Amino acid sequence: MERRSFGFDSREVSVIGQGNWYIDDAHRPTAISTLRRGLDLGMTHIDTAEMYGDAEVVVGEAIAGRRNEVFLVSKVVPSNASRAGTVVACERSLRRLRTDRVDCYLLHWRGPHPLEETFAAFEHLREQGKILSWGVSNFDVPDLEEARKAGGQGRIACNQVLYNLEERAIEHAVLPWCEAHGVATVAYSPFGHGIFPDARSPGGRVLAEIAANHGATARQMALRFLVRHRSLFAIPKASTPQNATENAGAGSLRLTDDELSRIDLAFPRGPKPERLPML
Repeated sequence: MERRSFGFDSREVSVIGQGNWYIDDAHRPTAISTLRRGLDLGMTHIDTAEMYGDAEVVVGEAIAGRRNEVFLVSKVVPSNASRAGTVVACERSLRRLRTDRVDCYLLHWRGPHPLEETFAAFEHLREQGKILSWGVSNFDVPDLEEARKAGGQGRIACNQVLYNLEERAIEHAVLPWCEAHGVATVAYSPFGHGIFPDARSPGGRVLAEIAANHGATARQMALRFLVRHRSLFAIPKASTPQNATENAGAGSLRLTDDELSRIDLAFPRGPKPERLPML
C-alpha cells in the first residue's frame, strides 16, 4: 500500500483508506471484519463522523487493540461547532471510538458558527493531545481562503470533498488551491453514490480495457486515477472483506501517462459549477 505525507503533516498515510458512511446499517460482525481486513492490507486511514449514526462505535470496536496502526479521522457537524460545542462533540466521539485521540478532526461543512470559534476549539483540543491535526470538509476556494485567514497558514491538514470519475468539479479550483497551500485533498464517495460507470458505457469500456492490462478491476482503475497526484487520497467504503481486498489493490497499482489520459478523456470534468457539489 502506497503511503504519502498528509498535507503539511509529516506522518505517512495510506493513499487508499476506508470510509464509513452508512456502515451502521450493515451487519455489524461483517462491518467489523471488513474494516479489520482493510487494516491487514494497509488501509490504515479510517474516516468516520459523529453524523454517521453508530459508525464511530463500529470503528472503535474494529480498531480495538490496533489503535496505533490507524490514522483515525472524525468530524464535527456544523450545528455543534461552536467553541464549547466542538470540544463536547470531540470528547463524545473519543468515547464512542474508545480512544484518547483522533489523528485529524474535521468540520464537516460550513455552518452557523464562526470559523474562528471552531478553529480555536480545534487548537485547544490539539494542545490537549485529543486531536493531532485538524481540517475541513466540503470547502470551496472562498471557504478555504477564509479558513486559512481564521486558522493560520499551515494549520489546515486536509479538505475532504466529493470526487469521483463522474464528479470532477474540484479539479477546477479546489484541488489547485489545496496543492498550492500544502493541504491534502481526500476524495469521499470515490465510486459515486450508486452511479459507478456501467461496463457497457463508453467510459466503462475504457476502464475495463485498462484494467485487463493490469489484471485488475474497473473500480481499482477508478481509485488509482483519483489519487494520481501526490496530494490526493481516497476513502472508499467496503461492504465485505472481499470489497476491502479489491479497494486495497488500487494502492499499489501504477498507471501509465497514456492510460491516465485515456481515463481523463473518457470522463471529462465538465464546466466549473457555481457551487461545489457535496453529498
